[in-house]
Amino acid sequence: MASERYVALGLARARAPWFSEVARWATSGSLAMDFVKTVSADEVRARLDSGRPFSALIVDGGLPGIDRDLLELARERGCAPIVVVDGPSRDWRSLGAVDTLAVGFGRTELEAVLAEHATPIGRVDDLPGHVELPDEHAGFRARLVAVTGPGGTGRSVVAMAVAQGMATDPSHADTVVLADLALHADQALLHDVRDVIPGVLELVEAHRSGVPSPEEVRNLTFDIVERRYRLLLGLRRHRDWTALRARALRSALDGLCRSATLVVADVDDDLEGEATTGSTDVEDRNLLARTAVEIADVVVVVGAPGAKGAHSLLRVVRDCLAAGVAAERLVPVLNRAPRGRAARAELSRTVIDLLAASHPGQPLLSPVFVPERRQLDDVLRDAVPLPDSVVDPVVTAVRARLDALPERHAPAVAPEPVLVEAGSLGSWDEEIAG
Repeated sequence: MASERYVALGLARARAPWFSEVARWATSGSLAMDFVKTVSADEVRARLDSGRPFSALIVDGGLPGIDRDLLELARERGCAPIVVVDGPSRDWRSLGAVDTLAVGFGRTELEAVLAEHATPIGRVDDLPGHVELPDEHAGFRARLVAVTGPGGTGRSVVAMAVAQGMATDPSHADTVVLADLALHADQALLHDVRDVIPGVLELVEAHRSGVPSPEEVRNLTFDIVERRYRLLLGLRRHRDWTALRARALRSALDGLCRSATLVVADVDDDLEGEATTGSTDVEDRNLLARTAVEIADVVVVVGAPGAKGAHSLLRVVRDCLAAGVAAERLVPVLNRAPRGRAARAELSRTVIDLLAASHPGQPLLSPVFVPERRQLDDVLRDAVPLPDSVVDPVVTAVRARLDALPERHAPAVAPEPVLVEAGSLGSWDEEIAG
């Protein structure tokens, strides 16, 4: 329709020549576009969240606030992000940009990019929607096992046991990563890691404005030689969660899964978000746990024996089910469990009955029992492998859950050319041809 025009947001450094040129084209009418100038990335986010539709976001690639989160937010709002670059720079397409323009671009170049990627704003029933992301992450992605549970249940040690046990598999040897994603990160202490960096903050920052290679991701982890897995350190301080952003974190976990054959995540049990609390701050604080549990292939929930332990275990199981985790992906574990069969049978019956009462119709989840192990603190202090009695029960259950998952198929590959042999295509019959 003739009444349609593009509505673009613009953000650039002070006195950028291209910024003034685009404004002049829009003002003079030589380009069918309304150009809305902004002064900061925060203003861009506010305008994108205002509900007003925008066709495109044209930003200066040299600004520090232009990252994966901003570009993907624009895409989600139906606004095509276009980055203006000055010479060789980052791979902006992998960060979410639909296209790039070199400094000094002309009006026809901008028109061509807008025509290809942006939607003109016209009738109310023809507003732009979500701009689809290309499938830029096709390829191998490791399984992720999230280990969660209330504090004091030995969750972090169970996560270590899962990582160590899975690393004994020849297909996972030296390529399993234990990621500490808890707000109060204890894995550095439990492994006696003397350094505090690099860790999850550096991993997320690397993915905020780039796409590091698998080797670069592995360089951010520590090699735990005795247990044959690698360790990603967690937050150095509880308050460091404020530095995390949702899209960059999700991309970081995806990059971690592409640099390993299995990822085990030690996460908190608090999965509350804005939908249940009405607070975006609570959702942001729980971002690590919520993201890990959401994308995990298997979720191990660790509890303690006794009435209080069973109650806390069921609370976390219910929270996981409410967060959308299918029951077949859950592995309930009772750590430091009694060795007697009668006591274990009673605990198992209690867990099953309580779950059936609160979630009728859910599959029965019989807990895995990890026995009490004396001198476990000495094992951790000496940095030697965990005993089999701690490792084997939970690893057996996790392997069974992983084996039951559908296989991930590799992307289809074009078949190799086949050599044509003489006579394989038939023969030319002169009489039939005539």
